[in-house]
Amino acid sequence: MFHATLLDRTFRANPRFELVLFDRLQPEEREALRRLREDPGFYGILRPRDGAAGVGAGKAVDRDTALLFFTLREAGPLPAYLRAVLGEAAAGQTVARLVADGVLEIEQEGAFLSGAAAIESRRERGEAGGRLAELSLAALRYGQALALGDPLRLSWRLYGYNRRPLTPRWQRLLPSAAAVQAHLGIGPGGANRSLLDRHWAPSSLADPWLSWRSRRPEPSSSEEGITFKLYVSPAPEALAGSFGAILAALAAARAAQFKIGSSAAGLLRPDKIVAYFPSFERLAAAAERAGDRLAGMPAQGVPFTSEIAGDGLLSWGMDPPASEWTALAKGAESWRLWLTHRLAGALLSARGPAADIAEVEPWRFALERVRLEGIDTDSWTPGGGLWRQG
Repeated sequence: MFHATLLDRTFRANPRFELVLFDRLQPEEREALRRLREDPGFYGILRPRDGAAGVGAGKAVDRDTALLFFTLREAGPLPAYLRAVLGEAAAGQTVARLVADGVLEIEQEGAFLSGAAAIESRRERGEAGGRLAELSLAALRYGQALALGDPLRLSWRLYGYNRRPLTPRWQRLLPSAAAVQAHLGIGPGGANRSLLDRHWAPSSLADPWLSWRSRRPEPSSSEEGITFKLYVSPAPEALAGSFGAILAALAAARAAQFKIGSSAAGLLRPDKIVAYFPSFERLAAAAERAGDRLAGMPAQGVPFTSEIAGDGLLSWGMDPPASEWTALAKGAESWRLWLTHRLAGALLSARGPAADIAEVEPWRFALERVRLEGIDTDSWTPGGGLWRQG
């Protein structure tokens, strides 16, 4: 996004942002963010003074970032300690993210710019991403066209892209969770009930999901706490006739846990079935087995996931790391929500005060922003470095 001489430029802290010590936040804000105090380096929240849309409602920062922000209240070069502490590559990545988010501004031809206006170079996109990459780009262009100014509402619209409409026919067919189980053949006396009971035990999970755990002890996350997700996305009309094959595939793949939507709306969403694994190697082996069993099944496809097989039938992601960006009372983030929150914030910030001088469309800027988090947006594959940051 920014070329190699980034660290030699002149910067300043964006005067539209304020840095608030945790102790001086409102009581409800401190309560929402109380877990951040477990980090001994945590300082406070950096947020827009005017409440303008951004990547989140605020950025939780450590003492080093706070020091950088205070140091650059007066424009100048980056302090030498930044390179010494982080190294050239990590310092460049950190500063690029702060400039992209509008926290810092970079001097260009006498003006201080940030966000979409600060992009100096762009690369052409590859063509090998597959159907899900095309769906993801279509979702971003759709989000750009929406007249929404609330980042959370926009994020949910991106998250729900490619959901099938909840028509009266589907409402009549699946009016309850019991009707869903009967439809899938896993209700009492159903064709797939014995297969389900042989391999899986019910797991408590609140609506809108039905969830089961493997009867064999299987960890759902790695020792580092990372969970790998396999998305199985058949077309809704193909689900009833194929659910037995899906159950058998997940059992053969030794999934630790899986869940499926518990209502008509849940079965119409693209990410209607999610299985959990403790490592990518386990997930990849599972996908190979499932791909063989499910070959030819019509696919719906989950945007913002990395395609594996079946024209979008199988794809994957990972639970996100603990994020420095926070939104008060937003709750836990799934992999796709982690992405869509940041994509929505970037789309809106690209429409902000500097949009008239930006040379990049908002959807392209959104791609560049999540690339800075280590995401390959040609394939929507997460990079390992992203989780090391957490």
